Amino acid sequence: MAAVAGPATPQRPLPGAYTATPAPPPTIFAANAASLRQNTQPQQTDTSTTTTSNNTQTITSVERAARTINDALAQEARFPELESYITQGISGEYDMPSTPAWMPFQKLKQYDIPPKLLEQVNHTGVGVLMGIFAPLGHAWIALDNCLYLWDYTLPNPDIVGWEENVHPITAIKLVKPKPGVFVKEIEHLIVVVTSADMTLLGVATDTTETGARTVALYSTRMSINVRGLGVDFVEASNKSGRIFFVGSQSDDIYEFQYQQDEGWFRGRTSRICHTKTQFAFVQGNISAVGQYFGPQRTRRLVRQLVIDDSRGLMFSLSNNSEITVYIIKAHDLQECFMRPKSSLLQNTGHFSPRTDLLDEKKIKFVSISGLPSSETSRVSLMATTDNGCRLYLSVTHRYGYPADERNAPTSMQILHVRFPPRDPSSIPQTQTPQQQPQTAFGTPASNVDTTSRLLTVTETAYRFPPGYFLSFIQDATRPDRHRVFCSAPDSARLKNPQDNTQLNQRFAEFAMLMDLPGLLQQVAPITATSGATTTPLGFGNELAEQFGKDSTEIAIVTSTAIQTIRRRRLVDIFAAIMRYGSADDEGREGDVKRFIRLYGRTETAASALAVACGQGKDVTSDSRLNGVSDPQIIEGARRVFIEHGGKPETNANALTENSGSQLDNVRPSPRHEGMVLYVSRLVRDIWRATVVREEALPGEGPKLQPNVQPNTLKSVQEALNALSDFLQRNKTFIEGLAGPQAASRITNRQDEIAMQGEHRAMHSLVELVSSIIEGISFVLVLFDESVHDIINTLGEESRGRAKTLTFEALFVTAAGRNLAKELVKAIVNRNIANGSNVDTVADALRRRCGSFCSADDVVIFKAQEQVKRASEAGSQSETGRVLLNESQRLFQKVAASLSMEHLHWAIEQYVQMAFYAGAIQLCLIVAGERDRGRRALAWLKDGKPEGDARKEAFDARKQCYELVFATIQELDKETAASPETMDGKNTIAAKRRNEAYDVVNSSEDTVFQTCLYDWYVSIDQADRLLDVDSQNVVEYLKRRSQEDRNHADLLWRYYAHHNDFLQAASVQLDLARGFFDLTLEERIEYLSRARTNASTRQTALMDSRQSKQQLLREISDLLDVANIQDDILQRMKSDPRLSGDRRSQVLRSLNGPVLPVDELFNQYADQASYWDICLVIYQVADHRNPADIKASWQSLIDQIDDQARAQFGKQALAWESVGEKVRELGRRLNVNDATFPIQTLVPMLERYFIEPRENKPPLTWVPDLFLDLDIPHETLLPVMEQMYYGNEHPFTGAKRKLLAAQMVYLLQRWVKDSERKGERVPCGSAENASVVADAAASLMRSGDLDAETKKTAESLTSIVQRALR
Repeated sequence: MAAVAGPATPQRPLPGAYTATPAPPPTIFAANAASLRQNTQPQQTDTSTTTTSNNTQTITSVERAARTINDALAQEARFPELESYITQGISGEYDMPSTPAWMPFQKLKQYDIPPKLLEQVNHTGVGVLMGIFAPLGHAWIALDNCLYLWDYTLPNPDIVGWEENVHPITAIKLVKPKPGVFVKEIEHLIVVVTSADMTLLGVATDTTETGARTVALYSTRMSINVRGLGVDFVEASNKSGRIFFVGSQSDDIYEFQYQQDEGWFRGRTSRICHTKTQFAFVQGNISAVGQYFGPQRTRRLVRQLVIDDSRGLMFSLSNNSEITVYIIKAHDLQECFMRPKSSLLQNTGHFSPRTDLLDEKKIKFVSISGLPSSETSRVSLMATTDNGCRLYLSVTHRYGYPADERNAPTSMQILHVRFPPRDPSSIPQTQTPQQQPQTAFGTPASNVDTTSRLLTVTETAYRFPPGYFLSFIQDATRPDRHRVFCSAPDSARLKNPQDNTQLNQRFAEFAMLMDLPGLLQQVAPITATSGATTTPLGFGNELAEQFGKDSTEIAIVTSTAIQTIRRRRLVDIFAAIMRYGSADDEGREGDVKRFIRLYGRTETAASALAVACGQGKDVTSDSRLNGVSDPQIIEGARRVFIEHGGKPETNANALTENSGSQLDNVRPSPRHEGMVLYVSRLVRDIWRATVVREEALPGEGPKLQPNVQPNTLKSVQEALNALSDFLQRNKTFIEGLAGPQAASRITNRQDEIAMQGEHRAMHSLVELVSSIIEGISFVLVLFDESVHDIINTLGEESRGRAKTLTFEALFVTAAGRNLAKELVKAIVNRNIANGSNVDTVADALRRRCGSFCSADDVVIFKAQEQVKRASEAGSQSETGRVLLNESQRLFQKVAASLSMEHLHWAIEQYVQMAFYAGAIQLCLIVAGERDRGRRALAWLKDGKPEGDARKEAFDARKQCYELVFATIQELDKETAASPETMDGKNTIAAKRRNEAYDVVNSSEDTVFQTCLYDWYVSIDQADRLLDVDSQNVVEYLKRRSQEDRNHADLLWRYYAHHNDFLQAASVQLDLARGFFDLTLEERIEYLSRARTNASTRQTALMDSRQSKQQLLREISDLLDVANIQDDILQRMKSDPRLSGDRRSQVLRSLNGPVLPVDELFNQYADQASYWDICLVIYQVADHRNPADIKASWQSLIDQIDDQARAQFGKQALAWESVGEKVRELGRRLNVNDATFPIQTLVPMLERYFIEPRENKPPLTWVPDLFLDLDIPHETLLPVMEQMYYGNEHPFTGAKRKLLAAQMVYLLQRWVKDSERKGERVPCGSAENASVVADAAASLMRSGDLDAETKKTAESLTSIVQRALR
């Protein structure tokens, strides 16, 4: 199953190095196992370097490397929590190296007690107490009633003494005070306990110029009486500042309560007993006397108190090995339960063999140590026995939930027992299967010695997070000295992803025994002891903190000296391996192989790289801690990194299944992963931290402060610089950085792909390192300035982003770098405002963080400086103008990289100094640089499609144009009241105006001209376009006229303004025919104007005469149709037959675009019986069908007659209405031969004339109708003659006489009209006169004339004949 499932990170088989190690015997599963091993690796891919094919197209190299850093940090944060490997069971695996290379701790330095104090020790009468105040950097000694402090690190320290006591000192404790009780300078209190009282001393610290720390003691006048209690142990809470103590006379727990002011019922100090009951309230001396009269028994005393601030609990250990649990309440202690050792040891039989080391009758608990909740949730306490066994105790609430001050503890039991290491001097004992110890899940713990007496007798023990254990035993050879057993968990082995064993089986410790110079007095960590995280998951990862903080140092105070020891980091152990090596045949190479076997190639590569970059440290012969710089060690580490870094791997299956990039299926080498691990540990403390933080200072508002100390940033930068230099020096030897030289080692396609993937990963990481180095340089520059003032100069949005900017975002993202550039500009502007030289500031920025301050930025800063100098010199002065022109030249030089913020600032300054032309010119150049591909123009020409990416280019230009418009407005405002000329010369204002508008109107930027004209229209100044003589205006109006009627109107007005009337007419014709929502009346108006313009004589030859005539004909034809449609529309409006929805529909259709003639006829005129309009349509459509025309005339006459009779009844003179309609149509139809046929209309009207009616028309009604229409006499006469002589119905009989009379009247009118015109020959010609004479003579012979009419005919005949002689 293990082979199938595979480890979390694929294993890599070590190259054939262990030639002397025998191979395992072959099994029947050998073939299967081989295939499984081969299939294990491809199933896993490194999420830190593989991405989807979509992401690889968009992700940058720096972002790719940042992902690997984030993955490494996440992996580091998943370090196993303590309860995952300290499970129910036992353990006892230790590595006790014999060579100094693998030692977990090393002695730092031994500090002797000052001679003055040693001399006084010899004169001490009662006793001596010694210890160290680690937070103060001072040691202390209590001689009888006197207390002395000194800086133990100095060779000749000053001794600070407190000698006001009169009683011997029995205990000393350094505590943190309660908040708000003392002034802020008092950061610590010293609790001085004597046989009679307990006193608090205030401690203030200071640092000298040389870096030495000094302390000053202050009397607080706070003390309580402890006489008779025999106080010998004091414990305090670092969280609340409460002080608890116990004595040697009882098992009670007391509290030293103190406050700033006295209360009603209590003074500033008081002593409270939290455990004494009312039945046991007896004075200590009386109780002491009572013991002589009762049975003899061991008095129960509290030996140790442990306060767990993380849970709000207190634990006490009695001399009878009883452990009591308390909840620390606000004003008292609440006892939860007490467990004797017999009760606690009962359940160990379930998971531990019988052994004397856990025999309750033979052992006792010598110390207890608390485990904070940040390290473990349930294992709250560790008890150490006098034989060195460590008992991990689980303190829980009900049902196994973690206990704390809100969830009172209800149970406590031993969860795990860790036995001491095997005693090398003891004789090995064989164990029966029943006696063989078992770890969790029944796995034999073959390396656990349950009978070891190595740590017997342990007098006391200490545990410090994340698992350092110190056990003190008596030196068997020298009774005046102690020995200390030091152990620390091998966190690298727990973290090794290539180890497939269970975590509890990987739990091993490196341990060692160390001799001390005297008897133990006190142990205290000099550096803060904490975990890598604040949660149990990841807490114990020492590897993650190797480079972020100092290694843990512990001070052991003995009776003769102070010995300091240091926890060695893994990188220090690796450096020591390079220095010392093993004593066996394989030497250093064997240690390297062991390192790889224990921790994996990735961790080996990371450690080797760290040592090669100077991160290793070691204690020198003079007990100083220095960096490892030995060339041999550095070279050894370099070779390990290069030679043991492994190779990249390609997942062949993924190459066929995945359609993405082949490089995404490459897992980089352990060398790359180790490099990622090293970089992630370097930047771990700053990666996700914000650059600044908001801090509220007393008496001030919130102020922005650096969130990371500059020294920390410099340290990270130095380490990364060393890494960068190392990679540069060795790139020819490192696969992935070697370049073309590595191609010679490629043997197949898979190797080539793997090498490419390795190169991409390494190159990305190198780029990220460079980005981080430069980013830190920028932050250091920022921290050198006033951070608060600089950030407050940014805009509101940028200011908000600056407050939340993290180092990761600064190093990796484009948004972070852009914000950094804004901050750089703010720094420069602030320095310029303070009088600094821009070249000096900019050059300094370029040297330290070049990518944040480019060459273009320097030019911008110089241009800004020129603007400010011009302002100081005066904008209207010659010097000022020169400086402004120079600034414009500089701005234009870097127009491509000029931000909107800088452009806005420059334009604002230019406008203030009346440099309008320069402002407009700069904006136009910047707009062009932002869209060098002219994508915005293409977008405009394509009709501005939505969702098009080219719109971004247009928007970028539009931002610049908006500044131009603002400049024009300001220019017009400032020059509006100024005259154009003065004394015959242009004024300054006119000159500025002309310069600016020359730049505007001469611009060849089509997009700008379009936006400018749009702006003119938007501010109701469209008429300004009429004065611009530019083809751009025409092109603009042509484009816009397709979308907006106002622009179309402006276009024909522009043509007319510039005397191009034919083009104006063409635009008006298009408007009349266009798709705009126009009424019919508006269309007719456009057509009327168009006909006028088309008829106007041009001032110049614009178009050919043929084109003009063609356009005029189109306009006239469409106008005729439009007029017909208007007639129909007006007729429809008053037509009572049309109503309801149909009415609105018809009117809406007619009151819009000009409809085709056939539609007007078929759909409207013909159906509505508008015969007069039908006749007009016949003429417009050039319809010449006589039958249709005759039918329409007849229908029209009948319709008019019927309407007149219907309206006026019997009195109606219907013939008048008919005559008026005929005259009207005759004029409208221009008496066209086709639509106004005389030969048809005259008979039709004559028939109407002879119809019987009450009110008959006059005899001459028909001839007068046509004569009124100027129908020639010679045209009417033949028609009437044909009717008269044709003798057709109804013109027969008496009705012929009417025709004869009308013909005589026609002849008379012809002669009289001729006379009136003064024609020389009657009727215009002799031929016409003969026709008149012949017609009159014929009528007289017919006998159809009455006497009067005949007389008229005779008179006409004589007149004509006389004229013809």
